[in-house]
Amino acid sequence: MKKFFNHFMYSSLLILALVFTSCQEEFEQLPDGNEKEVIRASSTTAVLIEKTSSKDGSFDNIVDGASCFAVNFPYTVEIEGIQITIDSLDDLHTIEEIFDEFDGDDDILEIIFPITITLADFTEIVINGKEDLRRLAAECVEGGDDDDIECVDFVYPISFFTFNTSFEQTGTVTINSDMELRKFFVGMEDDDLISIDFPVTLKLYDGTEVVVNTNAELANTIETTKEACDEDDDNDYNDDDFKEKRFDEYLKECPWFVRIAERNDMDRTPQYENYKFTFLDEEKVEVKDREGNILNGEWEFEIDDNGAILSMEFETLVDFNLEWRVYEIDERRIKLFNGESNRIIMKQICGNDQVPCDEAFIADVLSNCVWSIGDGDPESFLNNLTVDFSDRNIHVRNPNGEVVDEGNWSVSGTTLSFNDLSMELANYIGQWDVVECGEQRFKLKRDNEEYLIIEKICE
Repeated sequence: MKKFFNHFMYSSLLILALVFTSCQEEFEQLPDGNEKEVIRASSTTAVLIEKTSSKDGSFDNIVDGASCFAVNFPYTVEIEGIQITIDSLDDLHTIEEIFDEFDGDDDILEIIFPITITLADFTEIVINGKEDLRRLAAECVEGGDDDDIECVDFVYPISFFTFNTSFEQTGTVTINSDMELRKFFVGMEDDDLISIDFPVTLKLYDGTEVVVNTNAELANTIETTKEACDEDDDNDYNDDDFKEKRFDEYLKECPWFVRIAERNDMDRTPQYENYKFTFLDEEKVEVKDREGNILNGEWEFEIDDNGAILSMEFETLVDFNLEWRVYEIDERRIKLFNGESNRIIMKQICGNDQVPCDEAFIADVLSNCVWSIGDGDPESFLNNLTVDFSDRNIHVRNPNGEVVDEGNWSVSGTTLSFNDLSMELANYIGQWDVVECGEQRFKLKRDNEEYLIIEKICE
């Protein structure tokens, strides 16, 4: 083991020495005692500087699907027949909100041409049609192989000195922005010599600032930081880039209800709509069908180079037994897909959130705990009563726990029927439409615009 360790240490030191030597070789000392170091415009350090100052095009991937360029404001897009003028980042968020309004849509956006785009080097190009845009977008490799480094930024101003091949200073340039810096390098030949007026301040992805005093420190800081953050260059604009722990917590926070299910290009929504998925610890998942039956399975989450994967395994719910790609996840909704013919959309319901009402859900929730009852009037006698709906019976109690009425109930679709009440709640016999559903609360309505609110009380 000691021999192996010594060999490992020797190899590591050799690699570090080679890297250090290569860096040293590209930094040339000026003559006549000048302490400044110069670099060539084609050097590794210069390339790192260029990439750090390049235009980030990933912020509008929802529109152009490309990280290596951005569409210049203003421009117009059409979604679901609605034309929207985009002239700010807030408008891009509006596009996402429109997409999110529809569970089953294909998120189709049409750009109204012509448009102007800005490339990584801040060159502007006029695009006259969809095919021209697609050709340019195809040159961007999804996953981050665009031209910019986003995890570190320069703090301006920065001054540069230029030199001829005889190491004589030919000029001084003060740079005040990424665009000025990138264009400064675009105008240089590969063998042109430049020197940086140190110190230079770099701002990292987490907001901290680092001061560098040499070319070597500058190159090392950029090189070691460029992969330290998620640049979100992929075209999955709505994935929120979940880390494993965060996704795990989010998935288990509240139950999920199936809204859309497609398997092998077959619409399975009528079969699975409103199935309730509860993701538990130890990678267990409990599913309640519309009849109240409990189906147990397992789940697993992982992240690979292409994004997040949610895998599920059941003995009976075989339509869900796949490795599902997390296509989109936002507040209270998740979209999963596998290939082009398998898709699931689920909505998360927490606390008093309104849920899709159906007969099984109403019957299941109503049978648990006891319920307060009210009609919106703070002076109503109903406010002093509680109701137990267990076993399809109705037991009404006053604050002393005494039974003051009895009856039974039934449910058909989303209509509740209160039957055989003869005392305190005799006037409430009949059919009530369930107009709002929740794990903790129901709102009921009768033909004469009369309302009842019942809320769960669990001790």
